[in-house]
Amino acid sequence: MYRFVRFWRELSPAIKLTIAYLSIIMLISLFFSIVLYNLAANQVESSLRRQYVKLTPGSTIVIPRGPNPIQVEEEIQDARQNLLLELIYFNAIILALSGLISYLLARQTVKPIEDALEAQSRFTADASHELRTPLAAMQTEIEIALRAKKIPTSEARELLESNLEEVIKLRNLSDGLLRLARADSNGKNLLMEKTNLSNIVKEAITRVKTPAQVKNIHLINNVKKVYVLAEKESLIDLIVILLDNAIKYSNKGTDVTIAYNTSVNHVKFSVSDNGPGISKEDLEHIFERFYRADDSRTKNSSSGYGLGLSIAAKIAQLHGGGIGVKSALGKGTVFTVSLLKKTS
Repeated sequence: MYRFVRFWRELSPAIKLTIAYLSIIMLISLFFSIVLYNLAANQVESSLRRQYVKLTPGSTIVIPRGPNPIQVEEEIQDARQNLLLELIYFNAIILALSGLISYLLARQTVKPIEDALEAQSRFTADASHELRTPLAAMQTEIEIALRAKKIPTSEARELLESNLEEVIKLRNLSDGLLRLARADSNGKNLLMEKTNLSNIVKEAITRVKTPAQVKNIHLINNVKKVYVLAEKESLIDLIVILLDNAIKYSNKGTDVTIAYNTSVNHVKFSVSDNGPGISKEDLEHIFERFYRADDSRTKNSSSGYGLGLSIAAKIAQLHGGGIGVKSALGKGTVFTVSLLKKTS
């Protein structure tokens, strides 16, 4: 019994689900096969007996020219055996076909669950790694400082400044994780309403004005009055993420442009920069959590945790739209967001 339980636990979820599907199908098939066998056998027996037996009121007379009763019983038994074999072949075919179909359905059912579990496991591992790095740096610096009998004021100040940088990194990471958790869980709670995209963009520009001024980056807003169906604060967050990303990776003294165009049912707005661009290999992964395009986007030593774009993609998805990107190394990057247009 223990070996069976252990063997069952080692089976993959798809195989377990296949066995469950197959068991249900075969139970139903066997039930109807037994019913069908009894009905058909009784019908065959009745038919054979009617050929050799003549019923008269009050008596049963065997037809003299027909086979004897022993031959009749043998034919009935042969008919039953043939019927039983046909049902066995039929159930064997059902077993083979339903086994294949059950496995395919089980794989299709289990795959999203396995993908979600794998993503959760990867997310937990990445988050743990990102949390461990600044904590380890702080621990090392503090341990080295504690070994010294006396710490000069300048070194103590340098230590505190370094630790403060790590604390800020941890805060930014926790803020990003919190925003991501909210985006994952609050999809059904978003209050979608008619919103002026132009006002949203202006508010987002206000929030990133300071880092833009530090790098002398000119923010160009070409968005005019147009209404979309959106939740105001989350849409501001999305645009802030795209603007902050563009500012972070743009060269000093360049422009970041926000433009838009409309169709019958959608409004598309874009955020473009003149930064180093993103390689084709990295473009496939930039919306993944904790992914950073290190080869093409770290020339200006910008720090981050690779959460911003995944949050932006989630917000766009919750608004019934999507986000896309076009980029090439040395030619800048353009992020485009599609939103539902509100006309009335």
